[in-house]
Amino acid sequence: MAATVVIYTKDYCPYCIRAKALLSSKGVPFTEFDIGKQPELRDEMVAKANGGYTVPQIFIGDQHIGGCDDMMALDSQGKLDTLLK
Repeated sequence: MAATVVIYTKDYCPYCIRAKALLSSKGVPFTEFDIGKQPELRDEMVAKANGGYTVPQIFIGDQHIGGCDDMMALDSQGKLDTLLK
């Protein structure tokens, strides 16, 4: 069974678009929360991300991955696929 992926985003965020494109290219389903459209979720995101307030904030299972660059780094190290399983 694949890990649950949650990503907090905003419209027109190039990093959010890149992060979602990477997940989609791997065929990974994810739940997206747009804090631009649902600002009440911003505090929840910051709390879950240990103070991370920029978007995207990415979570795989119970683990906070960080932002787009963090996820790209995990992918280039060959570690992302392991987390996604």
